[in-house]
Amino acid sequence: MKKDKEIKEKKIKKERGHMAKEKKSMLLKTGLLVVIAVIVCFLIVPLFKSLNFGLDLQGGFEILYEVSPIDGSKMTKDKLNATYKSMLKRIDTLGVSEPEITLEGNDKIRVKLAGVTNKDEARETLSTVATLTFRDSEDNLLMSSDVLEAGGARLTTDQNGRPAVSLAVKDKDTFYKVTNAVKDYENNVIVIWLDYNEMTDSYASEASMCGTSESNCISAATVSEGFASDVIIQGNFTEEEASNLVDLINSGSLPAKLTEISSKTVGASFGDATLTMTMYAGIAGVLAIIILLIGIYNFAGIISAVSILLYTLLVFAAFWLIGGVLTLPGIAALILGIGMAVDANVLTYSRIKEELLKGRSLETAFKNGSKASFGTILDANLTTLLVAIIMFYLGESSVKGFATMLIINIIVTMVTMVFITRFLMKMFVKTKYFDNKLNFFIGVHEENINKTDKKPTYNYLGLSKFFAAFSLVVILASVVMFAFKGMNLGIDFQAGSDITLATTEVSEKDLRSDLKELKLDEVSIDITSSETDIRVCDELKEDEINKVESYFLDKYNASVDIGVVSNAVKQDLIKNAIFSIVISLIGIILYITFRFKFSYGISSVICLVHDALMMVASVILLRVEVNSMFIAAVLAIIGYSINNTIVVFDRVRENLRKKDKENLNKEELKDVVNISIKETMSRSIYTSLTTLLPVIALLVMGSREILTFNVAMIVGLIAGTYSSLLLAGWLYVFFASKKKNNNKKKKVVKEVSEKTIKGVNDYE
Repeated sequence: MKKDKEIKEKKIKKERGHMAKEKKSMLLKTGLLVVIAVIVCFLIVPLFKSLNFGLDLQGGFEILYEVSPIDGSKMTKDKLNATYKSMLKRIDTLGVSEPEITLEGNDKIRVKLAGVTNKDEARETLSTVATLTFRDSEDNLLMSSDVLEAGGARLTTDQNGRPAVSLAVKDKDTFYKVTNAVKDYENNVIVIWLDYNEMTDSYASEASMCGTSESNCISAATVSEGFASDVIIQGNFTEEEASNLVDLINSGSLPAKLTEISSKTVGASFGDATLTMTMYAGIAGVLAIIILLIGIYNFAGIISAVSILLYTLLVFAAFWLIGGVLTLPGIAALILGIGMAVDANVLTYSRIKEELLKGRSLETAFKNGSKASFGTILDANLTTLLVAIIMFYLGESSVKGFATMLIINIIVTMVTMVFITRFLMKMFVKTKYFDNKLNFFIGVHEENINKTDKKPTYNYLGLSKFFAAFSLVVILASVVMFAFKGMNLGIDFQAGSDITLATTEVSEKDLRSDLKELKLDEVSIDITSSETDIRVCDELKEDEINKVESYFLDKYNASVDIGVVSNAVKQDLIKNAIFSIVISLIGIILYITFRFKFSYGISSVICLVHDALMMVASVILLRVEVNSMFIAAVLAIIGYSINNTIVVFDRVRENLRKKDKENLNKEELKDVVNISIKETMSRSIYTSLTTLLPVIALLVMGSREILTFNVAMIVGLIAGTYSSLLLAGWLYVFFASKKKNNNKKKKVVKEVSEKTIKGVNDYE
């Protein structure tokens, strides 16, 4: 007895030792987790402040130019790229540290200059790109700067040792032909002009001023014979004047002219207010997600919270490393991305809980759950990445900025939420401390273990028709509304100007009177709690923009933000929007058909079209403005909704592997889909909630500039959730059953044919 007692005491002592060791290990690792969280929190703020902010977050202005050759030739990619390089050099003189210059299409350049205070100076500097031309004494164009080496102007000296400018000739054949012809002219002079203006410039009147600062004529040389060597521009230059001329020619010796077709100015006060509101909305959204995750998954939720902080830090770090410019759409993509990134954790946790409910140990459940969820996470993120790449390649301006951040989000999601989160979880699982504390660790109650039921408790597909009918009613109502009132198209989708005043102390009556006085045609006036938005049909030019700004500043002491879009820009945006959506849908159906089957692919795309139509219907019914950010929202939901649908279909495919697929009838197929919906229901709801929370925060606390994006996203997330859970499965059963019936008919026909042929052979 005494011996048994001693053995028992030793066993208890040993168990207590193990428990103490496990507890100590758990506390040490928890401390490490806290240290990581604190360090990340301290690093996020300075890293965020070190990012380059776009003009919508710090003020500045944006211009879209149409580029066209001055000699009437066709614009080529080479000429457009040369113009791009030229503009970079011109912008350097403005002192803008991080300009954004992007090529759009085959003949457009968009320039964004954040932080510029003197927009008139910047506009003048950009629009007066120095263009070098060679003309005769009658001002007829002989050659453009096409004949010169790009950037080939350099400082040199003439035969007397005075400063001069040398121009390197590229097209020597053309140069020889022209000079050889000019030598026989009565007045055999070649005149070099910088920014020749046919309305005001003439060699006849400016010959005496040629080479001085009072004339655009910089040189006139007598040609006595054809030559093909470099050109020397001589004059009474100081070294500084000659050096400036070299810079001017190199930054503008291009055979192209720039025509401003749209512009937008944002005051610093607008930018500061927008950044502040969006930051607070982002913090609120992230805190809401963290609280929800901890509430659902307990300690595992804390691990996810640290992962979210790491995720945010890594996204900022990646954006900083590539020298990206953070804009309002980029922040919207970041906050949306946090919600989407959590989905990877939710998927893994759901799988781990399923394994635990089957009676597996925590270590085995973690291993199996992580393995089972990886394929689904990979498929879901790859389809979203596909849409993001299409957005980046085909999108313009704000859509491209949104796509850039979305691509970074997806890559960081795979690194952080898959590998780092699993590493942290494994670290705690290995302590053995939570083996008998499953509820505390991940929210699994011991009384529910080994009580999983594979029979569906509810016919979820029975709800599909009701949700389909609801969607149909909403879409039809929007069609009726559209027929009577059309869409509330923003400035991006209709030519004209958008004038935003940083004041609400005005009335519509006064503003209509103001517009009449300014001779502007009103489209709409919208007075909100923080600002006033006026839209007019007129495409304001530079002098008109200055006039409007001065008018409202003098009368209401209000800062003014003016955006201008030409008809050409509108047409390009509409074309690109439609093309982007169509290409996204085609890409997704091909990917899902490759990874699953065609019946899955066609069902998914029908659901995606449904989600997009619901978003369009909502903006029509709610009279929300349709702008380029709406297109970003539609594309984001296409990527996000397919994410949800893949999770459901992945479970359907998994459950079908356990069945005799060939002999399944329609009702049995419905049972499999219902079971799959039941098993993924909580995950889909949690994921939608974690994505909805930051979007709702942006809607309530964020800037007006992304109101359309937020409204469209909320509608899209709700529609995408029920379409993925209920409509996608319903459609899959329809197409899969139809295919099965067709295969059976073909089999019967084949068997009858074979019997008939056999009978004929027997008869013979």
